[in-house]
Amino acid sequence: MAFVLLLAAAWALFGERLMPPPPLDEVNMTFRLCGERGRGPCVIDGDTVAIGQRRVRLTGYDAPELDGACRMEVARANEARAALHTWLAKGRFSWTGGNEPPYDRYGRELREARRGDEQLAVHMIEAGLAEGSGWGSRRVDWCE
Repeated sequence: MAFVLLLAAAWALFGERLMPPPPLDEVNMTFRLCGERGRGPCVIDGDTVAIGQRRVRLTGYDAPELDGACRMEVARANEARAALHTWLAKGRFSWTGGNEPPYDRYGRELREARRGDEQLAVHMIEAGLAEGSGWGSRRVDWCE
């Protein structure tokens, strides 16, 4: 029993550091905004992109919804979409998932994106255009 408690305490303190980092794949694509003229990969909203028939949900953050509950949420969602488009336009980046990424309940690939040491999720959250996802994240009411 004491060993189990010790193991639980070690996981709480060092959890992610004990796990090997996920492999990263380099992405070198030009993204446009979905709905604009043209073909190819596009930005659907502040946390989702389309590549042909594939939908990729970028993880680590939740952006406001384009069909939000109020005008303020819709405005922030459009800002988040533009910010994601700008971040992607800076060029090559990496994401997790490899050839067999996990999928969410909507059939979207789940991938964490980063450029060097900069995590996309941190960038979007620090810009005030997204909230964190997962345990301990506060829920933002975009309509306040």
